Amino acid sequence: MTQPAPAPVPVPTVEELEAQERRLVFRRFTHEDAWALGSLLVEMARERQAPVAVDIHRAGQQLFHAALPGSAPDNDAWIARKRRVVERYGAASYLVGARHRAKGTTFEESSRLDPDTYAAHGGSFPITVEGAGVIGAVTVSGLPQLEDHRMVVEALERFLARLY
Repeated sequence: MTQPAPAPVPVPTVEELEAQERRLVFRRFTHEDAWALGSLLVEMARERQAPVAVDIHRAGQQLFHAALPGSAPDNDAWIARKRRVVERYGAASYLVGARHRAKGTTFEESSRLDPDTYAAHGGSFPITVEGAGVIGAVTVSGLPQLEDHRMVVEALERFLARLY
């Protein structure tokens, strides 16, 4: 007997992605927070046997990096490209790409930015601090882009629920 195909995973709308960013805000973000958030992402990836690399940057400084089994050096290049989108636009890399898709185009076609330097693919999310704005980014690379994005969002939701 064949099993039915799994239901397609709904793709979040631009409005849903923007709501995530409004909701996932820190009161402060320290080196210790970076370590704890990065460690949570590593724990989640291990539980799922996800072949990802995890990176956290704040104000141009790498505060956390881990590469899990199955990840590759290429994941580090993707991390840098996705993080640059967050730094340039102050928004999640997946949201930036979704905004372009909603206009009937792609980031690559309409941004006029070098695709070897910038990638509006899911997996990098802004670290936003109340009263300060975007101060950094947390990034995952190694899964399909929506899964990278969802993993980061889930980790931020769990982490912020513990803090506040």
